[in-house]
Amino acid sequence: QVQLVESGGGSVQAGGSLRLSCAASGRSLIGYVLGWFRQAPGKEREFVATITRGGGRTALADSVRGRFTISRDNTKNTGYLQMSSLKPEDTALYYCAAAPSAYYGGTYYTTLSEYAHWGQGTQVTVSS
Repeated sequence: QVQLVESGGGSVQAGGSLRLSCAASGRSLIGYVLGWFRQAPGKEREFVATITRGGGRTALADSVRGRFTISRDNTKNTGYLQMSSLKPEDTALYYCAAAPSAYYGGTYYTTLSEYAHWGQGTQVTVSS
């Protein structure tokens, strides 16, 4: 069982940047596809970004493409979400998630139901 802990959230002004980290323990992260999701008050949890086990392929939601970057360092058992040009509508609780996968290179997941393991979330607040 892998455990996930997010960090790096905070309060920033519009146009600012933050880097979220997702530290894994219990098992090596290399066996998992990673994803980031977010949930704003009163809204459903939504997909933000995902990355394959090896880190070679990524996918991002239309709303963050060009501003956010997902990456991972399997040697450190950690995933990252670099967020730039932040907007007030990016304000949410951000969750890291992991999905076991047999495929090292080409598979990633964009839907919540694919992910078996979740962190507790880290709050990001963007003020205008």
